[in-house]
Amino acid sequence: MDGLRTQGQALSVSQAIALANRSLKEIGTICVVGEVSGFKGPNWRSGHCYFEVKDEEATIAATIWSSGYRNLGFKLEDGQQLVMYGSFDVYKGSGKMSFIIRHAEIAGEGQLRQQVALLAKKLAAEGLMDPERKRKVPRFCEHIVVCTSYSGSVLHDVERTLARRNPLVLIDTIECAVQGGEAPASIVRALAIAAKAQPDAILLVRGGGSFEDLMCFNDEQVARAIAACPVPVVTGIGHEPDTSIADMVSDLRASTPTAAAEMIAPSISEIEDSLNGRSRRLEHSMHGLLAAKSQALQALASRPCLTSPYALLDERRRDLSRAEERLFSAPLHLIDQYTSRLKLLSMRLDARAQRICQAPAALLDRLAAALSALSPLSVLERGYAIVRAEEGRVVSSCGQVEAGDALTIQLSDGSIRTKVTGIQEEGIDHE
Repeated sequence: MDGLRTQGQALSVSQAIALANRSLKEIGTICVVGEVSGFKGPNWRSGHCYFEVKDEEATIAATIWSSGYRNLGFKLEDGQQLVMYGSFDVYKGSGKMSFIIRHAEIAGEGQLRQQVALLAKKLAAEGLMDPERKRKVPRFCEHIVVCTSYSGSVLHDVERTLARRNPLVLIDTIECAVQGGEAPASIVRALAIAAKAQPDAILLVRGGGSFEDLMCFNDEQVARAIAACPVPVVTGIGHEPDTSIADMVSDLRASTPTAAAEMIAPSISEIEDSLNGRSRRLEHSMHGLLAAKSQALQALASRPCLTSPYALLDERRRDLSRAEERLFSAPLHLIDQYTSRLKLLSMRLDARAQRICQAPAALLDRLAAALSALSPLSVLERGYAIVRAEEGRVVSSCGQVEAGDALTIQLSDGSIRTKVTGIQEEGIDHE
């Protein structure tokens, strides 16, 4: 390449660009501070970013490749002050020099704001800023604790506002640092002490200042202490445009310390108006209730049992008389009805009994006739007799008795007692 720079020998455009690139690469990686300008976002096709960085006197083209932009951790915007690390390069196609950024950081306040944004995103993802998590601040606070620095006019302004609006509110104060490196730990400690007093609310307030001055209210430990506090925390930090992470996590945010004091301490006139309104609503409700009760009482008083009690008694007596007549007439009618039915059932029962007993009666007659024919009594009626010895045994042979034995002779119509005077066997006579 050195041979190309021989006096009188011309270089082609590409050779000149190559020479310039070689020279620029010898510079190596440098750190440049500048302001972003003309940024239009990543190229829709390649994802690379092309823009300019400038200071008060000069401007250079800058490039961040798509992979480098994804690793930045923040989005580029016009006006950002960047600390950039990279090297120069000349594009062969156009011959334009560009600063190729390998890494970049936001400089000064911009860097702080980026850190705050990342922390806010982290805490929001954990739910610390969700409205559902936040505690409800009482409408009428009777006891509050103010956490702030005793230096300056903030505490005096808050106390004066509370005294003007509602002198009945009990105020306690706890001093804490509100600026500097020791401020986060001091604020966390003050919140813990304030919570032990069990007030209705805690005021965490500070006057205005620069973004760097308010950084203690963007501290992660302060944010977590506010979220974990058992007492509602109301913040009034800085001025209207200032919004810190403490404001985002608190249960109620006011634009200024004075506005915070006004929020939690309604004026005496507001309380009086509220009480008067409630009194009017209570009076109206009582009138309505009494009117309804009066109408109900009049309706009861107009009932016949109260207006004409004797007429009601006479009517009840007549009702009882009619009921008594029905009561006495009902049994006679029922007796006649059931007597007729009973006679009918009795006739049916007799007829059925005759039908049921007819066949057994005929059988009984036949059996009785047969039994009568076989009965000894029938034999006796034909002139026969039964002779029994004294002990009752039947004598069927002459050999069973002797002369002098007492016998009983049973006939059909009675019995004869006799004594054996002699025995005559067939063909033999015994005396």
